[in-house]
Amino acid sequence: MKQIINGIEVLLTQDEILLKQQQDAEFNAGAFDRAMKELRNIRNDMLSKTDWYITKAKENNQEVPINIKQYRQALRDITNGVTTVAQAEAVVFPDEVT
Repeated sequence: MKQIINGIEVLLTQDEILLKQQQDAEFNAGAFDRAMKELRNIRNDMLSKTDWYITKAKENNQEVPINIKQYRQALRDITNGVTTVAQAEAVVFPDEVT
């Protein structure tokens, strides 16, 4: 295995190869966790943009509009059944409510 250091191709030692393989395996093992974290961050941002609907309804002793409830529930459910990086990256978010 070779690596480029300062523009020069250098052969790696067996120990360096093993270390690189271990680092690559650890990075790949965390791919799903990183994908889910990104998915949740986007979802949480979208949820926070509708928090004011909830606050306004509670302040006025009114019901939260059903479309807001459904939108927020769809966002909360978006991670259900996601078990692979590909699924996490393919999630389609619901249209934002206005």
